Amino acid sequence: MKELQYLNKYFIKYKYSFLLGVFITVAAQFFTLYTPKLVGDSIKTLEHSKLSYNATQEILLKNILLILATTLIAGFLTFLMRQTLIVMSRHIEFDLKNEVFQQYERLTQHFYKQNRTGDLMNRISEDVGKVRQYVGPAVMYSINTIIRFAVVTVQMYVVSPKLTLYSLLPLPILGYSIFKISSEINKRSTAYQQNLSKLSTFTQEIFSGIRVIKAYAIENNKQNDFANLSQESKTKNLDLARVQSLFGPLMILLIGISNLVVIYVGGMMYINGSIPDIGVIAEFILYINMLTWPVASLGWVSSMVQEAEASQKRINEFLKVVPEIQNTVNEKSDIKGKITFNNVSFTYDDTNIEALKNISFTINKGETLAILGKTGSGKSTILSLISRLYDVKDGAVKIDNTNIKNLNLYDVRDHIGFVPQDAFLFSDSIKNNIKFGKEEATDEEVIAAAKKAVVHKNIVKFKNQYDTVLGERGITLSGGQKQRVSIARAMIKDAPILLLDDCLSAVDTETEEAILNNLMEFCKDKTTIIVSHRVSSAKNADQIIILEDGKIIQEGSHYQLVNQEGYYKELFYKQLSEKEMQ
Repeated sequence: MKELQYLNKYFIKYKYSFLLGVFITVAAQFFTLYTPKLVGDSIKTLEHSKLSYNATQEILLKNILLILATTLIAGFLTFLMRQTLIVMSRHIEFDLKNEVFQQYERLTQHFYKQNRTGDLMNRISEDVGKVRQYVGPAVMYSINTIIRFAVVTVQMYVVSPKLTLYSLLPLPILGYSIFKISSEINKRSTAYQQNLSKLSTFTQEIFSGIRVIKAYAIENNKQNDFANLSQESKTKNLDLARVQSLFGPLMILLIGISNLVVIYVGGMMYINGSIPDIGVIAEFILYINMLTWPVASLGWVSSMVQEAEASQKRINEFLKVVPEIQNTVNEKSDIKGKITFNNVSFTYDDTNIEALKNISFTINKGETLAILGKTGSGKSTILSLISRLYDVKDGAVKIDNTNIKNLNLYDVRDHIGFVPQDAFLFSDSIKNNIKFGKEEATDEEVIAAAKKAVVHKNIVKFKNQYDTVLGERGITLSGGQKQRVSIARAMIKDAPILLLDDCLSAVDTETEEAILNNLMEFCKDKTTIIVSHRVSSAKNADQIIILEDGKIIQEGSHYQLVNQEGYYKELFYKQLSEKEMQ
């Protein structure tokens, strides 16, 4: 249970609920002890009583009422026990899911490149659910079992030490069997959970890429792949179920043997006078059967603990990951907007690709920088470093002459409006997707931002206009519409730094021109960096740099670069001739 020790902090957090549950459990078990004793006394009364019929009937009726009363009280206390301990487990489940989710938010791009979405979802849902079974039912039944064993065996020993010893003889065999079966459950549970993650990942990718699958007419191939994964999952689940199914018959067998021992040994002791009456045998049979569920639950609890151990181990693997990007400053950082790159070189750890090589430039507050270059030249990497999605090891990225690592991470990101190359929209209304940049924005502000992004006319044509709920990843909209909604989201944030990563690639030149004109007005007091493949997006910038293989090969204004030989001039005339041909 080494991995489950991580959960001890939650037991400490909810210690009062836990201790109250233990107290209620103890009280419930003491009330359950009365039933066997009262049954034994009733049989003794019938066996030895020399009282009249009415007197005997009165004693039996009194015992029956006491049995009903104690049973009802024990049942009510058991209900309170469940309400206390199971509700505690739900609180722990809530806290653990939030902790895992917060860790997911802290983890960096490097982590998400190495792990699949389906696996991440499985760990926060299926695995946390398995752990909840441990902190709830497993803990509750373990406490119940321990306390019932303690109070029942003590009571049995008081009545007859010899008969107690004989009746409990099968229990060591039970303990060894549980140990062996639990070890096997742990192995098979781990294998099943790992396969379930693979299945979740596969289905998530299929749903996300369903348009590509239909376009290539490979539904049957993917159906076969899914069937194979499902078959593997079924096989592993059945392997686990086969081992778990051994518990029930084993429990019944051992409890049955205990009952037979009580009847035989108790009968012999009654014959030779070691016990005074048959009521003791009846009392012991009830005691043994009172231990039936606790003994049977040992297997179930052991199974839950083993599965929870396997699941918590998978959860701990992620919780123990230390994010490469750390916020080292707790004080607020006042961000103005000046950005400086000093001899920055950067290599991606996962691919070992050197994206930037000794890059240096400065963009003052309120200025616009355009970055052009071929695919893979390092343009998007520069934006990622400014957003501190990655940290540089060589050189320094500075904002307002302060190393970005010495600024409050959350203030840096909060002061940046970012439009990514792959526009991501949530499965929510268009209005809420725009308000993602400013949650408290009014409807008027949302419409104004949409007009600046030249998407308002498209939105009002929808049946529900701004309340139109988008499909997953914004699939309801076209590529150009998604880009413009993303631009509106960045505009409504009104941050002092605006990063645009080739965000006009899916719009026509006329719409691009309208958006750029609106951006010129919007960005006049903002530090803006535009990454693009089009000269039309870059020509009005204060400064332009051209990247090739991670190096700056040209820099200057539009008029400077268009009058010197090189990549920019060639691109300008090429795109100019293409525009004239349209």
